[in-house]
Amino acid sequence: MLVKGGAESLTLTLCEGSPDIDLMVGFVDHNCFTAPSLIKGRLSELTTATSIQGWQSIKMALAFESGRAKSVRDYEKVIFSGSVAPVAVKHRGSGGNILYCHTPPRFIYDLKDHYLSSIPLWQRPLLSALIAYLRPKYEASISKMDLLIANSVNVQRRIKHFLGRDSIVVYPPCHVDKYTWVSQQDFYLSTARVEPYKRVRLIVEAFMQMPDKKLVVASGGSDLASLHELAKGYNNIEFTGWCEEQQLHDLMGNCVATLYLPMDEDFGISPVESMAAGKPVIGVNEGGVQETVIDGQTGILCPADPSVEDIVASINTMSPEYALSLRNNCEQRAALFSADIFVDKMKQLLDCDLADMADVAAVVDAG
Repeated sequence: MLVKGGAESLTLTLCEGSPDIDLMVGFVDHNCFTAPSLIKGRLSELTTATSIQGWQSIKMALAFESGRAKSVRDYEKVIFSGSVAPVAVKHRGSGGNILYCHTPPRFIYDLKDHYLSSIPLWQRPLLSALIAYLRPKYEASISKMDLLIANSVNVQRRIKHFLGRDSIVVYPPCHVDKYTWVSQQDFYLSTARVEPYKRVRLIVEAFMQMPDKKLVVASGGSDLASLHELAKGYNNIEFTGWCEEQQLHDLMGNCVATLYLPMDEDFGISPVESMAAGKPVIGVNEGGVQETVIDGQTGILCPADPSVEDIVASINTMSPEYALSLRNNCEQRAALFSADIFVDKMKQLLDCDLADMADVAAVVDAG
């Protein structure tokens, strides 16, 4: 657990809603997570963090394969999640092995070429070696799973395409009660991590063409410094870096609308959080965003692979008046992805007899 992202939030939500669940993780960044938030007394941490990203993946895979993870065999059911945690299934027999899949690892599958092309030439053999090491371990683990759960129909398709397995869909939880419409101030908001595949650069470039409209980028990431430099002198664009949770809630509750334009996003919890605050989303007609944002009702979907001009046109359409008219639609839409619905569905799968799991899976399937 390295960052406070959607996957980490989902894990903690399930643990908090199910007091008899124990949690095993590769490692915890204790600068991000405090002891109370990590279900004290029910947490097993197998290794420690390192700043070397590729080595971190290998180190965790080795930890989950090692005897340190053997306690997974003591449970009737185990939910595996992440790129390397599923390798711990080697310690178990058949029955009760459940994978909650946010996506097959994108650096191994659909975004492999993107990752390879975005790093220096000397690093590419290292990434290729990491992929060659992890891919067979991951696929061998998937073959031992009794049930695969995708976090969206988009990821369900990826699982079928890359892994040849069927899956059900249980949408991730959004704590809709934490997000509230406060007011409508004069700025638009981007909350996506500042990484190339999130297309925050395109959003910044769009607002550079519209100095009369304000943008707040409320996140961090590897592209943050270069975007700071790109937007130098544009007083309508503000970068906050990573925000505390309350600051992010305040920004979302006061903006005109949010922008979220990632490349073929797995699911994307940010648009749901925005709608929970009554704020429409300028999204993209790709990936999981298509499953949450309804074009013309809870936001505007730019064409797939959008241009700066597409984004400018959508921002101009999403006037403060139009955004305000979509508030009720947004709040009603977000309620369909509440944390209570997620926890209820997952508890049905955890509480049922093994012999009934396939039948229960068919009932809770949102796909």
